[in-house]
Amino acid sequence: MRFVTTLPSPLGRLTLASDGEAITGLWLEGQKYFGTGLSDTVQEKDLSIFAAAGAWLKAYFSRAPLPPLPPLSPQGSPFRQAVWQLLREIPYGAVTTYGALTRAMREQGVPASPQAVGGAVGHNPISILIPCHRCVGSDGSLTGYAGGVEKKKFLLELEGADLAGLYVPTRGTAL
Repeated sequence: MRFVTTLPSPLGRLTLASDGEAITGLWLEGQKYFGTGLSDTVQEKDLSIFAAAGAWLKAYFSRAPLPPLPPLSPQGSPFRQAVWQLLREIPYGAVTTYGALTRAMREQGVPASPQAVGGAVGHNPISILIPCHRCVGSDGSLTGYAGGVEKKKFLLELEGADLAGLYVPTRGTAL
């Protein structure tokens, strides 16, 4: 059984999913791949895990000190799990590139291409909590955010990331 709830945010309504023990999904309204991994059997429910995630998100959006992350349990292949773990290691307010993530995967002995890493980043089922918005193109493009490039920019600005040299692309497949 999967449980869901919705929360308001500066980015619009957020939908959270849980297995009852951990957060398994967090999607922005209108996001690509919205609800991926949710089965047909879902129930709206107030859970303590949702309260913990809500408290973290409230602190995040108000730039307050962040409490510990609630337990996260994204569902995906071992390759995607490894990429999502690397995303969790990107510090608040920092950015990295798809190429840097690819090199890190290779250093762990995992064969990877930037395209495969980009696919894993783009299919991150737990937006914001697993900070895929902190990954940018090697040329500085703010590309590849399933929630939309403007929302990615908003999140990076909220965190105080250095946006010098970063830009919103005007064309491409990952807008």
